[in-house]
Amino acid sequence: MTVAESCKRYIWFWPAAALLLIAAYAPIYPRMVHDWMADPNYSHGFLVPIVAAWFAHGRLPEIRDLEARPDLRGLVLMAFGLLLLFAGTAVGELFTSRVSSLFLLAGALYALWGGRVMRLLALPLAYLVFMIPLPYTVYDMLAMPLKSLVSWSAAGGLKLLGLPVLREGNLIMFPNITLEVVDACSGLRSLTSLIALGVAYAFLFLRQPWRRVILILATIPIAVLTNALRVFITGLLARHAGAAAAEGFFHDFAGMAVFLMALALTALTGFLLGRLPEKRKGGPDAP
Repeated sequence: MTVAESCKRYIWFWPAAALLLIAAYAPIYPRMVHDWMADPNYSHGFLVPIVAAWFAHGRLPEIRDLEARPDLRGLVLMAFGLLLLFAGTAVGELFTSRVSSLFLLAGALYALWGGRVMRLLALPLAYLVFMIPLPYTVYDMLAMPLKSLVSWSAAGGLKLLGLPVLREGNLIMFPNITLEVVDACSGLRSLTSLIALGVAYAFLFLRQPWRRVILILATIPIAVLTNALRVFITGLLARHAGAAAAEGFFHDFAGMAVFLMALALTALTGFLLGRLPEKRKGGPDAP
């Protein structure tokens, strides 16, 4: 029996599973959607399920005609997902509760259709991780070194211009003003979004795995460098125009402009990687 035939025979399974998931995650997922709306770090969460669905849709022609081979190992994944759900709910840890849904989904597909289908759906399932906000402890742990790197880079650039500037930790001090590099300027906000978009670009437009890896890794320095540029320009303007240049409209506009610049650089990197010549088997002289 093929996967398509299995779907028709057990058509009742999908609405029943959807109802069970809605009941189990009704207290959990609405809060995650609220996080997407309220926290700029995770506004890309709205796009993640759409991109994951697009990846899955691209695999449908291959999946339809595959033989459905139910595998009991999928039940192990489902049991692990339920364990995460109960543990996360018991201690009030949202990240664990949210991640559990991915294990339940993967386990159900594995149990119904087997390993070959799971391998084809591995990318869309894994991509869904990007929609889940990081725990604040992990976010703070990652933001701290990024803030130090951004403030060090921006202060170094300002010193090269001959400006009187002193850096202490995440503080950039001028004679007339002191700027603090906060979490929003660390680059982590744009980094999480850039990695998600970089993965999407890599798997949509690049074929070779090495090109994809390079593009995804490139999002890290792109995010750090563009945010360092943001702090550098803010410091330059604040030195000459005062605190107003580092607050309000300019601060918000600079954040948006920097993210758009990071997106453009990511797209340009992907375009250049796509233009690189492919290696031919048998050496450069192979026909």
